[in-house]
Amino acid sequence: MNNFSSDRFQNISVSGWIQQLESSDSRIHKETTIEKALVAAKIGDASAEAFLFNCYQAYNPFHTFHVRQVSEVTGQTNQLNNWPKFWDMLASLRARSITGGAARQAILDCSAEFDDVEWNTVCRRVITKDLRCGISEKTLNKVLNTTEYKIPVFACQLAQDSVDQPKKLKGIKRLECKLDGVRVLAVVSDASCVLYSRNGKVFENFPQIATAILKQRKAFRYGFSHGDFFGDFVLDGEIVGESFQKLMKQAHRKSDAVTDSMVYHIFDALPLAALKEGHYNAPQHKRIKQLESVRSVLQEETDCLRVMNGLDVDLDTAEGHDIMRRFAEDAVAQGFEGIMIKSLDAPYLCKRSDSWLKYKPVYDYDLKVVAVEEGTGKNTGKMGALVCEGTDQDKFIRVNVGSGFSDIQRQDYWDNRVKVIGQTVVILCDAITQNQKGEYSMRFPRFKTFRDDK
Repeated sequence: MNNFSSDRFQNISVSGWIQQLESSDSRIHKETTIEKALVAAKIGDASAEAFLFNCYQAYNPFHTFHVRQVSEVTGQTNQLNNWPKFWDMLASLRARSITGGAARQAILDCSAEFDDVEWNTVCRRVITKDLRCGISEKTLNKVLNTTEYKIPVFACQLAQDSVDQPKKLKGIKRLECKLDGVRVLAVVSDASCVLYSRNGKVFENFPQIATAILKQRKAFRYGFSHGDFFGDFVLDGEIVGESFQKLMKQAHRKSDAVTDSMVYHIFDALPLAALKEGHYNAPQHKRIKQLESVRSVLQEETDCLRVMNGLDVDLDTAEGHDIMRRFAEDAVAQGFEGIMIKSLDAPYLCKRSDSWLKYKPVYDYDLKVVAVEEGTGKNTGKMGALVCEGTDQDKFIRVNVGSGFSDIQRQDYWDNRVKVIGQTVVILCDAITQNQKGEYSMRFPRFKTFRDDK
């Protein structure tokens, strides 16, 4: 990029570009405004260059400033508008060379060198990572995709459903339990560890996990020393708590989050540069071997970091498929969502890929309809759900089943609800669940059919 420390980026206004974007909700208007800024930047307009660079800072998911709130200023005019100082401060915030009170003071000192409209409209929005003018990284990249201002896209590998890929269930595969937690990517450098959701949103509520990773970064790098990288790297895994509901409640709290007992289960690793490029060509078995080298260290040194366990099976054999089925059933019985099936020779691809497959065993239960509930919204005047009960292996199950019905069935079963009550139905689910009161229900129940023989 340009030399953004140059004095030519002082005494200029950037807020006008933001105000232009705010002036209309039209997508075409916003793209046209960005195109005008790009044309102006190419001919050396410092204001346009500063605007595009601020957009890059605000929407680059790998630029995190670790600041949630920034105060507005009032009554400031004819200031220097010292953009190089502002960008230098952003770099310090990113590297965490200034934190806490020092960071707050640096922001306060910097704000004193800007007109209030520039600080309030641009600077504070950049620091908090939201320009609030109706654009996203997709809007910017539609115009800037081939330029130095292109916004890096944050993406990770995602799995496909094995139901849609039966021909892929062959060869040597890695089986892992599918955790019922929140996907987290840890981006690790010498000075910081930033935790991201799979969509690039920063998680601030797991400080003990970030701290533990930083403390163990030398162990990770030593373990990766036989691989392709020694510098900044990324861990891919899932944070698990006492329950998914409690985990998500704490993960998104704005303050006073209680996450001390949560554990980060790591199932992959790659260089940061590879994540930014969108792929890492090292095969899965090599990446697993690198993680295995740190397993014992993590078990001895920390309670909140673990390397994911797994099992290799040959799905070219009937025995291998039997092992996979029993592995999945055991996983669900232990409270997991199902299992992951991973191709050992496949690279890491930052997109949905059939080299990772999700597999869930499906269970069916015969239950009796005890009530028919009316729906809401588009299902008003139709059946919304069947209330079903039954006992299986000494477990009394009661569940509301609202999925698996066509619109015709919903109308028919509502019109004939007196006849429906008392009938036996087959209900599919992923697992039998038990709440804190000891009552049994189902995970993802859906209607299959009526049992005319019962």
